[in-house]
Amino acid sequence: MNYDLSQLPERTTKPREQGYTMVMDKGMSLREVEDFLEVGGAYTDVVKLGWATSYVVPNLKRKLEIYREANIPVYFGGTLFEAFIIRNQFDDYRRLLDTYGMEYAEVSDGSIDLDHERKCEYIRELSKSVRVLSEVGSKDAEKIIPPYKWISQMESELAAGAIKVIGEAREGGNVGLFRSTGEVRSGLVEEILTKIPSDKILWEAPQKAQQVWFIKLLGANVNLGNIAPNEVVSLETIRLGLRGDTFSHFLDMDAVDPMFHPAAKTGKPGTSMPRG
Repeated sequence: MNYDLSQLPERTTKPREQGYTMVMDKGMSLREVEDFLEVGGAYTDVVKLGWATSYVVPNLKRKLEIYREANIPVYFGGTLFEAFIIRNQFDDYRRLLDTYGMEYAEVSDGSIDLDHERKCEYIRELSKSVRVLSEVGSKDAEKIIPPYKWISQMESELAAGAIKVIGEAREGGNVGLFRSTGEVRSGLVEEILTKIPSDKILWEAPQKAQQVWFIKLLGANVNLGNIAPNEVVSLETIRLGLRGDTFSHFLDMDAVDPMFHPAAKTGKPGTSMPRG
């Protein structure tokens, strides 16, 4: 960092298993990737080439090389996996991963109805050669999955070999974990956390309010995904309590300058700074 500040939460360091920031590349140019990496690369753990953009984006090979030169792994979006599966082209998908030297793969069923045991079998097969991220939840806003099913699917997919399970939200943050308004389905999240360790979940949270909610619930090192490239630095400041949304969340109020203590503690007028 550029200078010292006390009372900041400790961030895990790269390569990390907890505290992921997953960025969604929705079709950036090579120059845009380079510009993004100049400022955001230090805070990015993995990049997803959104849905099936890798099929149409020019210069795919060079784009992957640029990310690798920055030591940032990349994977194809889960919708591309589903596009291969529905066409009965799983072997072609595996060859695609080999051709481009992919180290990660996403297995999802947000757009297709895939038997869950079959999904787990795909995870088992792919995990023999790549690190698998499996996505749970539907892209259909009308399809509400009960919490017990989220939990059972996450447990099964982790057992099948996924390194992390992804909580579905789409790039807009308005399905799956969230209501159409973007509001977190807090009861669902809290119930999932009674059974699934938080470090094993990558929460898709593209909206700032959603990122703030998860950081306040689970701390600076919560795994967050579907982050826009131009929001990565902003997210890091939210993680560290250096933006208004989490400014006082990580502070020890007994250690700050006394003039900022709540009036109830000092017995004199002051500026009250709530803990949360």
